[in-house]
Amino acid sequence: MSSKKDSHKTLRKPAPKHIAIIMDGNGRWAKARHLPRSSGHQKGVQTVRKIVKYSAILGIKVLTLFAFSSENMKRSNEEVSLLFKLFLSVLKTETRKLKENNIKLKIIGDLSVFTPEIISLAEEAESSLEENTGLTLVIAANYGGQWDITESAKKIAQNVANGSIDPEKINTALFNKYTSLSTLPKVDLLIRTSGEVRLSNFLLWDIAYSEFYFCNTLWPDFNEKALDDAIEDFHLRERRYGQRKGNI
Repeated sequence: MSSKKDSHKTLRKPAPKHIAIIMDGNGRWAKARHLPRSSGHQKGVQTVRKIVKYSAILGIKVLTLFAFSSENMKRSNEEVSLLFKLFLSVLKTETRKLKENNIKLKIIGDLSVFTPEIISLAEEAESSLEENTGLTLVIAANYGGQWDITESAKKIAQNVANGSIDPEKINTALFNKYTSLSTLPKVDLLIRTSGEVRLSNFLLWDIAYSEFYFCNTLWPDFNEKALDDAIEDFHLRERRYGQRKGNI
């Protein structure tokens, strides 16, 4: 088995600027081991630490992780409560480590469903890390791509109503300024683990020209080599952004 150092050496081209990951499979990982779902989520957090650290080493500029979708609210009260508690625990314990590693944090999504304590910790974590200049880690919590687009449309409509925007001037560039990731580069590579082949309402605006990579690995088992494989596959793609190659 290749070491982390050897795995890193296999990348002959620069890493994509922005990678987004749908972290799927925590529950199935736990079930396969006859463990409670909480064990899968906790193991998944360990994988997050590992992948964030390795992404920074590779020189990735932005890493966006789908931590908690708006659809997750439909799960059992017990699991939703667990996810909330885990999110709170991570905010409490990981901020210092992110600061030490020069990682900037951005949290996107409708945070109104969280407790005041979680909201306060999220704001404090973002603020304490805003001067960092390394990898930008984006955590999507209670996030949905349709929600993001709808919220952007609401803000634009309000500005049209108060006269600060001419509706005739609305275009994709203006609309983009109102989205959650407006200040960040668009997603180059979207990864989904666990073998599921769907987007699950994630970053719908930002993945218009992204490359997709689906793998069977459950998120708790995803590692540096798995990320290398996804990036290597990305470099085999010919990105034309809707255009034809040459005059063909």
